[in-house]
Amino acid sequence: MSSAINKVPMGQKIAFGVGMLANQMFPAAMGIFMVVLVQDLGFPGWMWGVIFFAPRAFDAILDPIMGYISDNTRSRWGRRRQYVFIGAIIMGVSFAFLWQLYRENSVAYNFTYVMLWSFVFYLGLTIFGVPYVSMGYEMSDDYHERTNVMAISQWIGQWAWVIAPWFWVIMYDPDWFPTADEATRTLAVWVAVVFTLCAMVPALFIKSESTKEREDYEPLNLKGIFGSLKNIALGFKEAFSSVPFRRLCIATFLIFNGFNTIASFTFFVIKSHLFNDDASSVGVWPTLFGSVGALITTFLVIPIVAWMSKNLGKKRAFILSQGISIIGYVLLWFLMIPGKPYMFLFALPFHSFGIGGLFTIMMSMTSDVLDIDELKTGKRREGVFGAIYWWMVKLGFAFAGALSGLILTLVNYQSGAVAQPEGAVDGLRMVFSGLPIICTLIAIAVMWNYKVDENYANEVRAELDKRKSATT
Repeated sequence: MSSAINKVPMGQKIAFGVGMLANQMFPAAMGIFMVVLVQDLGFPGWMWGVIFFAPRAFDAILDPIMGYISDNTRSRWGRRRQYVFIGAIIMGVSFAFLWQLYRENSVAYNFTYVMLWSFVFYLGLTIFGVPYVSMGYEMSDDYHERTNVMAISQWIGQWAWVIAPWFWVIMYDPDWFPTADEATRTLAVWVAVVFTLCAMVPALFIKSESTKEREDYEPLNLKGIFGSLKNIALGFKEAFSSVPFRRLCIATFLIFNGFNTIASFTFFVIKSHLFNDDASSVGVWPTLFGSVGALITTFLVIPIVAWMSKNLGKKRAFILSQGISIIGYVLLWFLMIPGKPYMFLFALPFHSFGIGGLFTIMMSMTSDVLDIDELKTGKRREGVFGAIYWWMVKLGFAFAGALSGLILTLVNYQSGAVAQPEGAVDGLRMVFSGLPIICTLIAIAVMWNYKVDENYANEVRAELDKRKSATT
């Protein structure tokens, strides 16, 4: 059972959650704004795919290095806070510049411009994200309190997905802006300013102990960092050799990849299937798809998943929540009805259990696995494990982006067309419902034999506490 000493103050949980709001708003806005590249600036499918894939692959490569740096930083501010602060600034400034695009410029120029600033943005995201996530892993050593920390952070973070879809309304309403690209230029600045401040909150308000006198950390001079690449690779290998951790990474990759591959198609499916490519009739329906789904996740899914985790166990909660999401994806095939766009809303309570339940449970499970690693190695490696876990997430994001561009090309979907070629919309809809179902079923199979339950986690924690008592 949790003891009073293991409880994290609500203010600390909220501070971590505000950081999660920024951590989710930037990619949420990115996904919305990406539509402008195809719909308004004439980017072909392959450019869409490359822009999605290359910067995220770069980001994923940097993650383990940033994890190593974060784990071994000696500082009066601790290991994480300064990186979260610096990364927030880089991320915000580059995001604002990234979307200063003009249709008067050539497609090749805009493509190059977006690519270059995307690399800077994802560099900032790495510097911010890896230490930030590691801070969350460190906040509690209690089995259930870890779920509470992650549930509150996900609850706050979900508001990004409530807010971001309304950008579509602003972007395509001529009463707001004459063109979508002008709207994007302005919105990007507002997003950057507001959510850079949110990203700074964990650095300013989450407590951390000084690591200035630590003698067991590796040196972080250039020679030490580049000389440690072998150690980074070894740490990566050791972490991924943990069977429970490997299952968490693979399952997350599959579900997140399946979801994000089709998420960017939402606008196109609604416009082309429900409204026969009449963009003027689309209205707020793409916005409602994302916003209502996020509200359901915030007020229904996360509390239910947290309850299931406590009463059924984390593994069962994961399997049950993902099973419910499959029902949602099936319903999206049948309830996307031309002339009756409101019908798809009935699928969203089921659909929302997918991503809504994923990170609440998985990040809590990762904290449990970190205890097992500490018992085995004697090291606390939140940075390395967090980097590897989010490396899988980002690799999934990159893969999803490349795959989405490939799918648009394969089904012959034509950006900005008055009418789509025969079979293009049906092909897009089949992927929209079918791909996440396949990915989710495989993820459930991967997690079926996951062994770390509450009893095992508590035994490990007790052994660690015993070891620490013996050394003090």
